[in-house]
Order: sequence, then C-alpha cells, then structure tokens
Amino acid sequence: MATDVFVVLCTFPDTESAGKVGGALVEERLAACVNFIPQLRSIYEWQGEICNDPEALAFIKTTRDRFEPLRARLAELHPYECPEILGLPVEQGHGDYLRWVFDVTRPR
Repeated sequence: MATDVFVVLCTFPDTESAGKVGGALVEERLAACVNFIPQLRSIYEWQGEICNDPEALAFIKTTRDRFEPLRARLAELHPYECPEILGLPVEQGHGDYLRWVFDVTRPR
C-alpha cells in the first residue's frame, strides 16, 4: 500500500552545502526533514571523465504534492550543474510520522 510520502535522495560536495540547502528546504516547508550521511564516496562518469569524489548524501522527506516544487528549488540552490535528485515513493511507514510529514510540508 503506497503512501503519498516521498524520500528524495540528493548528493552534495560536502555537509556544509547540504546543510545550507536542507535548511532552506525545511524553512520553506518543501521538506519535513533532511538527514545527512556526511562521508561517502561516489564514482561516476562526468563530461567524459571517471570521477571518484567524496560527497554527502541527503535523505529529504516530502510529499507527492510538494515533490515538484522541492525538485525545482533544490536544483536552483544546488552547487552542482546536474544534481542528483531522485524521488522515491514510500510504500509503508509509521502512521504518526507520515501524518507529521504532511503537516509540516503543508503551505501556510
């Protein structure tokens, strides 16, 4: 049974930029919560070169209705030219938590 909550994955060059962007998303009520894994390594091809870089991974919680405005704002604020922004639907979760996500992302 799917819910209307999304988890958005997004990598950043460091926790400082991730925290700045994450704070803006929460303040603007586009995200209920942003968690970070501060140190991971990403290997990828970019502009014809293989890159192997340290990054921080953000887990951003939002709703289906807020995903598109969040995606647009995240792309606008992100330091990367082509940021990873992946919206994954939440299939199940704790009811109280899911309601909280809706409550704090609802526009005022």
